[in-house]
Amino acid sequence: MRPHLTELRLSAFAGHRRAGFPLGPLTLFTGSSGSGKSTALRAYEALARLGNGAPLAEAFPDPAACVPERARPDAQRRRGFRIGCTADGAEGPVRLDVAVQAEPELRIVGERLTAGGLVLLETALRDPGRRTVQAAWHTAGSAPVTRAPLPDDRLGTPLLPLRVAGKTDGQRRVLAAAEQMVVALRSVFACDPRPDRMRTAVPMGHGRLLPGCDNLADVLWRTRAECGRRHARLVAAVRAGCAGPVRDLLAEPLGDGTVRAVLDRGDGIVTELGRLGDGELRFLALALVLLTGPGVLDVDPPGEVPAALRTLTVLADGLDRALDAGQRAELLRLAAWTSGAGHIRLLGTVGDASWATGAEGVTVVHLNP
Repeated sequence: MRPHLTELRLSAFAGHRRAGFPLGPLTLFTGSSGSGKSTALRAYEALARLGNGAPLAEAFPDPAACVPERARPDAQRRRGFRIGCTADGAEGPVRLDVAVQAEPELRIVGERLTAGGLVLLETALRDPGRRTVQAAWHTAGSAPVTRAPLPDDRLGTPLLPLRVAGKTDGQRRVLAAAEQMVVALRSVFACDPRPDRMRTAVPMGHGRLLPGCDNLADVLWRTRAECGRRHARLVAAVRAGCAGPVRDLLAEPLGDGTVRAVLDRGDGIVTELGRLGDGELRFLALALVLLTGPGVLDVDPPGEVPAALRTLTVLADGLDRALDAGQRAELLRLAAWTSGAGHIRLLGTVGDASWATGAEGVTVVHLNP
């Protein structure tokens, strides 16, 4: 059972208070402008970075923007936010909740990892003058818990394998729950295709797709040769989402170290991507993202975890931007097919989800401003 997130909790984060959002294999956040759709995606991405061991400053580059607008500072002028998630897997539901102080200094002031009603890890800021938190984790040996300091600028859960010996049943349970949470958070690809950057030839490089899909032609040059079956599925999707006949999708080296992508129309005519509309380019890029995987996308998959246990989560803010009704329907069908296999999950935001509401396998979360 591949570890995956089933809930995102924003207890006090930007415009969200006491909010909990269910997450399925294919989830769409919808709501009016200002309802917090993009904020929820940023929160998910921040948790993923923390799960990868990133420092707080990298996960929250603008921490003041994460503090609820009406939050008042305490006597020490401290303000912060609270965020959390639930990961399901072989260990059952595992909850992670984190309290972050944003002002006057960015630091973690509390973290709790629980499973089956048992607190497996708990941290708290005891001495504001030290850059550490006091951590206590479940042991179930001669002593019920083990205590030790942990840094206050990183999540404690990914650090547990370096601290817990795994000699008792309790310690092994802590390690298993921490591993499930970290694996569920690890592989995330935040994608926002930029049509204005996809229209020209690009330098040939390592063939890893960037978040803006700027180097789509370079990636096509690689993937077309690596997997003919997957490329055929991509061509079929492009045929449904682009105007005019499409026989193939090609990448052509230009002899100067660059490569361009073109559509083969099947009658001796090829169309450069620069001639396509914004909706066609965004559709093509999103279809490529869904049909590839961690080996092609610019993400850092957990190499120590077998591929059969990994799940890649694609975050797509403005998933339906510039797409017409036919392109939306085809992209939804493609996303449902890929997420149904369990390897790729999709979390996107849309302005209006009426076209997806009721579709099989789709979780629609309605947000109110």
